[in-house]
Amino acid sequence: MTIMFIETENLRLVEADIDILKSGLEGNDQLSNKLGVSLADNWTEFGVGAIQYSLERLLESKDESGWWTYFPIHKRDNTLIGSGGYKGKPTEEGTVEVGYEIAPQYRNKGLATEMTKGLIANAFKHANVSVILAYTLGQENPSTKVLTKCGFQKIAEINDPEDGLLWKWELRRAE
Repeated sequence: MTIMFIETENLRLVEADIDILKSGLEGNDQLSNKLGVSLADNWTEFGVGAIQYSLERLLESKDESGWWTYFPIHKRDNTLIGSGGYKGKPTEEGTVEVGYEIAPQYRNKGLATEMTKGLIANAFKHANVSVILAYTLGQENPSTKVLTKCGFQKIAEINDPEDGLLWKWELRRAE
């Protein structure tokens, strides 16, 4: 099976298929070997729970392929520096949700913005995608800056029972 990836200037976003996700659950050494890269310290704050969730969704439905986790590999360093992707395939209304994280030592270098722009371009390659959503904590933070740089608009404030105040962001396909 061919591994899909999204190419940006500094990153290769590797689609985490079932085998890659299983490697991620086995541990950092197995994931490093599977991808043929080194792993940044603290490369994920989302943790194995997010990997497990993506794996379960892919095992349930092959339709979800390409719509879950991507691992950003910093090309120059050949290092996995975070994770990101989508929260499932587009809805019937053409909406997908995007998320991302970058390891601490790779932050404030424009890489989260670059990764997000790659995910946006990839989503909008699909004619059925018209809106991309994202959620952040309900305050100015690095993630809100990334979304603003990528053209997202804050459209709602939501009180989440687990996470508290969240801001909902939206990017619509250009006409």
